[in-house]
Amino acid sequence: MFGKKNKIQFNNHIDTLIGVDTTITGDVSFRGGLRIDGHVIGNVIACDAEQSTLVLSNEGSVTGQIKVTNIIINGTVTGPIFAQGYLELQTKAKVYGDIHYGSLEIHLGASVEGKMIHQNKLNSENNLTSEKVITLISSTPENQQIATENKSFS
Repeated sequence: MFGKKNKIQFNNHIDTLIGVDTTITGDVSFRGGLRIDGHVIGNVIACDAEQSTLVLSNEGSVTGQIKVTNIIINGTVTGPIFAQGYLELQTKAKVYGDIHYGSLEIHLGASVEGKMIHQNKLNSENNLTSEKVITLISSTPENQQIATENKSFS
């Protein structure tokens, strides 16, 4: 409980930068580290599944699917996210789509409109699936906030 925590190792070297005034229409494939300060309309997929890291700044946005091992989001994503390793949703993160994650950190202020599905890496390797699904629906002043949790084990 009070011992050393297992710290997740990231590729802390950014190989590619998409600048704030840049818009890319089409899919982006990369190896290593990618930082997006601009806008991508298309899928963002890492070729190197073990060591990939994506950082989406508060200025950045992605409209499409994201498949990267480790992801840090502070911008806007419209589409599903697949983070096999670690996903961090920082204060200004806005996600409109389902999230599949290995481990998760959510900062106060982040918002998600979609399902959050935990992927257990050991079970998926043994063809046993263990899912924990949490559906978050953002609230409006007129409506109450609704949160549901479903657990299924096979």
